[in-house]
Amino acid sequence: MLTLQRQLASLLEIDTPMFSKIERGNRRAKRTQVVQIANYFNVDEKELLTLWVADKVLDAVKNEEELKSDAIKVAQSSI
Repeated sequence: MLTLQRQLASLLEIDTPMFSKIERGNRRAKRTQVVQIANYFNVDEKELLTLWVADKVLDAVKNEEELKSDAIKVAQSSI
């Protein structure tokens, strides 16, 4: 299925330039948008949300070279 940016932007109720920023990684999609995309493409919502959360975690620690591995281990032990 070929889907155009403007179609997905319309689905998410955002403009095409905003969707383009999400697509390029310059802006993060909202949780509700991730769910909408999963439903539209009929993919596993939990899997897509897991990737979305993992991306947020990695973004939070990206500049902490010396601490990020330990920080993720501490967070994981708290789960």
